[in-house]
Amino acid sequence: MSDTFFRPVSGFDLPRFAGIPTFMRLPHIGFDHPRFSEVDIGLVGVPWDAGTTNRPGPRHGPRQLRDMSTMIRAQNGATGIRPFELVNCADLGDVGPNPANLEDSLARITAFYGRLVEAGIRPLSAGGDHLCSLPILRALAKDRPLGMIHFDSHTDLFNSYFGGMKFTHGTPFRRAIEEGLLDPKRVVQIGIRGTAYDSEDREFAAGVGVRVIPIEEFFDRGVDDVMAEARAIVGAAATYVSYDIDFVDPAFAPGTGTPEVGGPTSFQALQVARLLDGVSIAGADLVEVSPPFDQSGGTAFLGVSILFELLCNMARNVRASGS
Repeated sequence: MSDTFFRPVSGFDLPRFAGIPTFMRLPHIGFDHPRFSEVDIGLVGVPWDAGTTNRPGPRHGPRQLRDMSTMIRAQNGATGIRPFELVNCADLGDVGPNPANLEDSLARITAFYGRLVEAGIRPLSAGGDHLCSLPILRALAKDRPLGMIHFDSHTDLFNSYFGGMKFTHGTPFRRAIEEGLLDPKRVVQIGIRGTAYDSEDREFAAGVGVRVIPIEEFFDRGVDDVMAEARAIVGAAATYVSYDIDFVDPAFAPGTGTPEVGGPTSFQALQVARLLDGVSIAGADLVEVSPPFDQSGGTAFLGVSILFELLCNMARNVRASGS
């Protein structure tokens, strides 16, 4: 049972439109807080989008996601899981990026997450564009490669953009595999679709053993069957979960930089995260929410609802493992 200090503020005690917003109304705890070492799962904002190649804005995602997350309550309505009672959760604040220097920002993000690894805290992150995943993986997979379940409409396995730029939101998992952070044979990418520059990314995936499940196969087989395969691919070893909001059809999640039509519904978006039960999640992220294209806040609310589903599975896993 978690310490009550780490429980969210209830809407019965303080209206959800009042107070300073934190992720899911959890306590904010910095590195110098006396109870930092007691945190099991830390929610982190990564307000950075220097890897964006078209429509910028995900740097503002963590702030909007925090605001919308005040509507998250204590219990999962579908599974009955009460994650805040299983483990100690806290909002650990934002990584401070350098908006003028990409390489320095990558280093800053890795250093931030390195401190969480040292403290034994599992991170649940809100981006930011998808390049944010690479420096997080550099910290989490420093000692051994991880598996990965990746929800997206794009593979993010391209080699470079614009004549040799190696670090964009379209390249993070190519770099992660090259750097030995991911075991490609334990990587599955779900929901891939849309027009393409060429087949370079798919050819790389096939060459190293990454399993790509395009959206046509996703719909033909159904959520349960696809997720059963995903769980089998990553097995029982440590796994990272990366969730790009553009996995979801833009009819349900328009607030993103690179939308692709023909995707899952918001219900299916929650289902796939719910069906991660049993996966040993070393860390997870939800990226590419872009408030400038999300005037209603609906994309961000879907994003935090997905984060809550991820948190429920992480909390259950931490509790079951005793670590």
